[in-house]
Amino acid sequence: MIIFMGVAGAGKSVQGKLLADTLALPWLSTGEFLRMLISGEQRKEMLSGKLLDDQQIIALVRKIFSVVDTDHEFVLDGFPRSTPQADWLLGEVRYGQLQVSAVIHLLASEDAVTRRLMERGRQDDTEASIRERFQEFEESIKPILEQFRTSNIPVCDIDAEQTPQEVHQSIIEALEKIRVHEG
Repeated sequence: MIIFMGVAGAGKSVQGKLLADTLALPWLSTGEFLRMLISGEQRKEMLSGKLLDDQQIIALVRKIFSVVDTDHEFVLDGFPRSTPQADWLLGEVRYGQLQVSAVIHLLASEDAVTRRLMERGRQDDTEASIRERFQEFEESIKPILEQFRTSNIPVCDIDAEQTPQEVHQSIIEALEKIRVHEG
């Protein structure tokens, strides 16, 4: 699997879909699945910017993985978002249940993501929730990226403030370098 990580608004969904289309791979977005499957009080909390707990997210990801052939490459967007989620995923990798080809880490400034998120106009995109997600990214996602690096999973840092086509080209080039090193 190729995992997309980055702060909300960095372009994970846009780039994940584009890469999946370019490589003819399934694109799995935990955010899209959450918006489809979560209802009631959990949905209200999610719309206010709160994250579900790790066990709820891992259960959802297990469901997602049950409908896709994980023996073949696919693009995953929005998971893991906490150290326990990363621990679970890395455990699955260690036991041969899953394989991570690369992590695409999209880098964007707080100003850039605030501008992008305010433009997309989703209900859960308020300036306060965006600031909170940026802080959550700094505290939660950066340690996960380090976990991947120390587990010898290639992490590709990509400048997400370029045009969408330039970001896509940077991702393709980074993946080609990884394949050259593996081959």
